[in-house]
Amino acid sequence: MTSAPSAVLNASWSHLGHDVHCLQRIPDQDVEHGGRQRPALLLVHGFGASTDHWRHNIPKLSLTHEVHAIDLLGFGRSAKPGGLDYGGDLWKDQLVAYVNERIGRPTVIVGNSLGGYAAFAAAAALESQSAGVVLLNAAGYFSDEKFSPKPKDMSSRLRQMIGQGLSRDLVVKWLIYPLIQRMIFENLRRPGVIRKTLQQVYIDPANVDDDLIESIRRPSLDPGAFQVFRNVFQARGLRGKAIDELFNDLQAPLLLLWGDGDPWLRNAKAKQDKFRTYAREASLEVKEVLLNAGHCPHDEVPDLVNSELLEWLNGLSIA
Repeated sequence: MTSAPSAVLNASWSHLGHDVHCLQRIPDQDVEHGGRQRPALLLVHGFGASTDHWRHNIPKLSLTHEVHAIDLLGFGRSAKPGGLDYGGDLWKDQLVAYVNERIGRPTVIVGNSLGGYAAFAAAAALESQSAGVVLLNAAGYFSDEKFSPKPKDMSSRLRQMIGQGLSRDLVVKWLIYPLIQRMIFENLRRPGVIRKTLQQVYIDPANVDDDLIESIRRPSLDPGAFQVFRNVFQARGLRGKAIDELFNDLQAPLLLLWGDGDPWLRNAKAKQDKFRTYAREASLEVKEVLLNAGHCPHDEVPDLVNSELLEWLNGLSIA
């Protein structure tokens, strides 16, 4: 019989002197027996989201595994200081530090969208401390990637930038000017706009509820949220290595969960093929599953994601 998990612990951790919000939930059986038979899990949200986006996953996953979730600096309940170089390298280092300082043992990092890139980069950097990496419609770019012409309208450009991992080639003139940036930011954080955007990227919008809307809107009201938005969208790329370069360092097994109806994933089949090719060249164990979902399958079809993830985890072991 599986023990019930202990209550979710809302915790605060510090990285680079800034407060970071995180969650921790450990099954009672792991507390009693040290929990060394299974890898820990670290869940990493995407752009504009937070630990709240794992609301349908943590209760199920934590029945059998030690589960952590973290708000990346600049998002959710974490600090949003000015002066940081927001991008892939910052978030990679944050995740690596968290695994080393708070978890202290081999960990599977699970990431969606922008968080998928950070998860992949952190897993590569952690080497033997990485027990695996799970990507759900990960952002990021390959070295040889060619980008399509820029759409003319604002919302399409924004979707393209997020879907392509805030690519370095997608900095556009209309994002340079502070007044225009502020107008875009104010519009994007309106509840109606948040709801409409999510309904476009969830094939089944049933889980686009008031709680989800508020979990995205609330952090956008924090001091510093606008500066984070500006810094991220003015960034030339994710300020990190290309995905194919990260494969050179990755030593862990890989699970790819694709929401196959994602309107933000440009050239989805080509990107999926590249992941397969580089994983094979790196002699990595890789499993790939296509799901009938959009950009955030963990929240849209959580039962399917939880089932696939737990089945895959059952095949992993750590010392």
